[in-house]
Amino acid sequence: MKKLVIAYSGGLDTSYCAVSLSKDYEVHAVSVNTGGFTQGEIAHIESNAYKMGVTTYKNIDAVATFYQKVVKYLIFGNVLKNNTYPLSVSAERIVQAIEIIEYAKSIDAEYIAHGSTGAGNDQVRFDMIFQTLAPGIKIITPIRDQKLSRAEEIEYLKANGIDMSWEKAQYSVNKGLWGTSVGGAETLTSEKPLPSEAYPSQLEKDGEEKVTLTFDKGEFVALNGEANAPEVNIEKLNNLASAFAIGRDIHVGDTIVGIKGRVGFEAAAALITVKAHHLLEKHTLTKWQLQHKEYLSSFYGMHLHEGQYLDPVMRDIESFLSSSQEKVSGDVTVTLKPYHFSLDGIISEHDLMSAKFGSYGEENRAWTADDAKGFIKIIGNQNKIYQQVNS
Repeated sequence: MKKLVIAYSGGLDTSYCAVSLSKDYEVHAVSVNTGGFTQGEIAHIESNAYKMGVTTYKNIDAVATFYQKVVKYLIFGNVLKNNTYPLSVSAERIVQAIEIIEYAKSIDAEYIAHGSTGAGNDQVRFDMIFQTLAPGIKIITPIRDQKLSRAEEIEYLKANGIDMSWEKAQYSVNKGLWGTSVGGAETLTSEKPLPSEAYPSQLEKDGEEKVTLTFDKGEFVALNGEANAPEVNIEKLNNLASAFAIGRDIHVGDTIVGIKGRVGFEAAAALITVKAHHLLEKHTLTKWQLQHKEYLSSFYGMHLHEGQYLDPVMRDIESFLSSSQEKVSGDVTVTLKPYHFSLDGIISEHDLMSAKFGSYGEENRAWTADDAKGFIKIIGNQNKIYQQVNS
């Protein structure tokens, strides 16, 4: 039988794919952990995969890879799509697709399958990565090609002896290192908010709690003075902040397939890290660095969302973002509060708000009154000339 690798999550769609494809292929199921999986959950997914008839199951731990390949640059760029969403799920899919196709090549698989429908973004992300990295491997997508409904999938599985609980949860939750997406009936409308209980983290703490994030050349290297790998610090910060139910919001944006989409999310660590990092940059970067970073970071986030990760322009932008972080080092103090947080301030040896040059609006030590008058006269020339010529 011909080898086929399936991107397997353990849900209804990928279970249907595994059962149906196992009749004609030697199916190797792969799931990629980009954060959010416990060992118990991985064992449960593996057990179910074998019930679906797969030949082998493999879970790839890609949390550190996800940070190094993607999350690091989202922090460097302070990327929030539409000034709201930290690209939690779309960023994960890129790394998952790369890991799965590399595994498929390593076992000489001739086919690769995923459970995406024809209505969403993930089909584009998966197919583009697969086609680019392994053009010789054929892509199979039963759910998309057969236009299957959930009822049809469930009926098929039951007919094949797979009588598990396929009741769809009221809310679809996708958890990862960089945040958790939450979809439900409310997000299919334009006016309804998600109820508090739809979010995975509930309020457990009152009052306030201060935390300190330490950055070294833009990377989140320590939390409250304790050094760890950045991805570990992100997970620890999320555990602290989620107890305050921080990071809830709803994102509205344009999908790759041209329609508007609305999704809830909870991303406490992502939002705090991005905002703390951005504050440190405001103190340590020049205004031109900040200006050019802003639009390049926006392009980076958009291209990532659209599945364009492998385009070489992404490596070009990553090089710029990495270079911009040379002086972005220091501590940022943040106060956690129920449902929100505040940025207190920074300490950095590269702080450009240096008192020896004066204090804004108070005093200056670097120029005279006549210097200021001459500067203002010259800098106003362009506007004065235009007004006099055209009035």
